[in-house]
Amino acid sequence: MKIISTLIFTLIALVTFSQNDSKLSTSIKFDEVISYVNRMYVDDVNAEELTNTAIVAMLEKLDPHSTFISKDEVEGANEKINGNFVGVGIRFQILKDTLHVVSTIPGGPSEKIGLLAGDQIIRVSDTLIAGTGLKNSDVRGKLLGEKGTKVIVTVKRGESADLIDFTITRDVIPVHSVDAAYMVSSETGYIKLNSFSRSSLEEVQDGMKKLKKEGMKNLILDLQGNGGGLLYTAKYITDEFLSDNKLIVYSEGRSQPRIDLSAEKKGMFETGKLILLTDEYSASASEILAGAIQDWDRGLIVGRRTYGKGLVQRPIDLSDGSQIRLTIARYYTPSGRFIQKPYEDAASYRSDILDRYEHGEFMSQDSIQFPDSLKRTTLLKQRTVFSGGGIMPDYFVPLDTIGTSPYFSSIVRGGHVNRYSLTYVNENRASIEKQYPKFADFKAKFVIDKPFMDKFFAYLAVEDPKIEFNEKEYETSEKLLKLQFKAMLAQDIWGYSEFYQIYNDSNEILQKAIEIIESSEYEKANLSQI
Repeated sequence: MKIISTLIFTLIALVTFSQNDSKLSTSIKFDEVISYVNRMYVDDVNAEELTNTAIVAMLEKLDPHSTFISKDEVEGANEKINGNFVGVGIRFQILKDTLHVVSTIPGGPSEKIGLLAGDQIIRVSDTLIAGTGLKNSDVRGKLLGEKGTKVIVTVKRGESADLIDFTITRDVIPVHSVDAAYMVSSETGYIKLNSFSRSSLEEVQDGMKKLKKEGMKNLILDLQGNGGGLLYTAKYITDEFLSDNKLIVYSEGRSQPRIDLSAEKKGMFETGKLILLTDEYSASASEILAGAIQDWDRGLIVGRRTYGKGLVQRPIDLSDGSQIRLTIARYYTPSGRFIQKPYEDAASYRSDILDRYEHGEFMSQDSIQFPDSLKRTTLLKQRTVFSGGGIMPDYFVPLDTIGTSPYFSSIVRGGHVNRYSLTYVNENRASIEKQYPKFADFKAKFVIDKPFMDKFFAYLAVEDPKIEFNEKEYETSEKLLKLQFKAMLAQDIWGYSEFYQIYNDSNEILQKAIEIIESSEYEKANLSQI
């Protein structure tokens, strides 16, 4: 027996040594290649750039979501997840090669020192930026910095030829993940969530508190375009809707044992009609939330099939300040669904959304076929749901193409709605605010009329003469184009919430959800209320 034990120990030691030896050999091989390139290659090389490229290629071999982030990009990449950044606190747009302040962030350093919407920033710290081919990345480089540091901006205000200097002390600026929270009817509230960051739970809770005070009994949570974020934030937000200790999500991987995340506390909306809106860009944390709500028969999913990302990444800081985000586990919905779409073929994975469109999935749910092996049932009502390739909605809503045309698409892609809206607001802000002191007045009474559109067409003829006026296509798209203009004007004057309160009139998925939640259709689903 002693001989057998000794033999087993020896074999284990040899295997371990062999594995470690293999890893060491691989590391030596990589160092050797870099060394030979540095010493012998025909031209000078940037060793750091070569190493980064090799790391990117290596991670791409693993899966589509393991990534490398250079040290210069780490801060920007983490902003949305952290829910804040350090800067001067403005929303801006570059118009005619000049940086225009669209608005100041409430409570931020720019608002405190008197910077105003419509101001044009000409110089930053004595460096001319107007008329120099400014890009968004240049603005970030000049205005972001360490907390407490100062930056001097030189501003042109209105028609005055005099320039004004402002000294701004950089501070922490919040990045909001709730774009809008408002009542779509007397009993139904709407919250638009754009990501799952460290501040998202508090923002969603604040939104629900506000809406409950306004009479909310039903809730529509909009996850369209929400690409995800922090897994634990998804868990905490889902906990607001599920009672008792219901399982929300579990994950496991080769080196990570199974971890269960369950509801732990009394949530703010454990009863009441609930609908989540999804589309093909709703991914990761959005799918965790949608999967748990669907599996526990707590609410309905309305929209289109989600992205299909069921892999968990962990950020790992490297010694030089760069970072890798390495896939460490797969996550599963409470019913055991693994919703990751296949990724063996990298090219097909990258083109998946386009392939769905070309196969007709955006127009007809019948074009989506899953094998019976992927069928699962929900945990309380035994409804049929599917694994693989994302979360299938309970109510499918096709992509709305009514009102679109090549002429409309050219205007939108060229950024002309955004740019002309800001130009119009800069020229008419005082009169608009005087005539419509409250947003409700603007929404009810402001009309994008013929004089407005005639001025826009004159602007377009100068700014982008390649876009020729097409009367037939304009008639097709007139209503949608005017709606976008009105929504952008509202955003430039008030903010994102007001933008959605106008733009959502064209949101077919939301309109379908309102129809379902305020009719007997919701009750027909026979969902659980526990």
